[in-house]
Amino acid sequence: MECRVLSIQSHVVRGYVGNKSASFPLQVLGFEVDSINSVQFSNHTGYAHWKGQVLTAEELNVLYEGIKLNNVNHYDYVLTGYSRDVSFLEMVVDIVAELKEANPSLVYVCDPVMGDHGAMYVPEMLLPVYRDKVVPVANILTPNQFEIMDLLHKMGPETVVLTSTDLHSKLGDPYLVVLGSQRIVKPDGSSSSQKIRMDIPKVDAVFVGTGDLFAAMLLAWTHHHPKDLKAACEKTVSLMHHVIKRTITYANEMAGPGKKPSPAQLELRMVQSKKDIEDPALVVEATVL
Repeated sequence: MECRVLSIQSHVVRGYVGNKSASFPLQVLGFEVDSINSVQFSNHTGYAHWKGQVLTAEELNVLYEGIKLNNVNHYDYVLTGYSRDVSFLEMVVDIVAELKEANPSLVYVCDPVMGDHGAMYVPEMLLPVYRDKVVPVANILTPNQFEIMDLLHKMGPETVVLTSTDLHSKLGDPYLVVLGSQRIVKPDGSSSSQKIRMDIPKVDAVFVGTGDLFAAMLLAWTHHHPKDLKAACEKTVSLMHHVIKRTITYANEMAGPGKKPSPAQLELRMVQSKKDIEDPALVVEATVL
């Protein structure tokens, strides 16, 4: 059966972020991906210069209406990432709700890119929209703080994976802790949950687009392992490890000894990682809590 994803994320001409990080890996794994670009920039904003356009909520609705008029608005997944605009985010929620009416089995994967390391990336006015409208319709969330997992389960999502936390790794400072939780509803109406923990080696560099890649690959591997979060996360994180390792090796070679790689040199080596995307060799094992 064909599996189709509607991905509403940013787009860059040069490099990998948003839809550029998500589409190719998903297509490699056999998913059909329909992309709506929430922004179209020359490159990501970590460069010294960037230019481009931002899609408005009205323009998003026009694109969706075109899809709907042709009766090709049946999707198995919706994937969304970074958004700065309240009306745009609310339009996304309306679209997801309508698509779920047409296909109650649709899975909404949301990467709520709001901030990291104590700093907000988005206006505070977006927070109640995420809390009151986005989270209740999401099935899979990938935020980056720990204590909210059970709370988020109560609000709707069955699967929550915290992609970065402030928890101390038992392996020491060079490791990042990732936590995941999956709630499974049994046929009799009762539920059980699986919680996992992964300790991932840190890389001393700033990458852009890794969160978008993580969310896309979590979508893919939870599709293949719908009731085994441990397996899905191990494959997702292992793929991330291979891509980042290949990227930093290339970047350091291009920069030269003792020099810091530029944002252009640190663009993810996505095409070169095709084989790892298809079949990631496991390098990180999850612990069931």
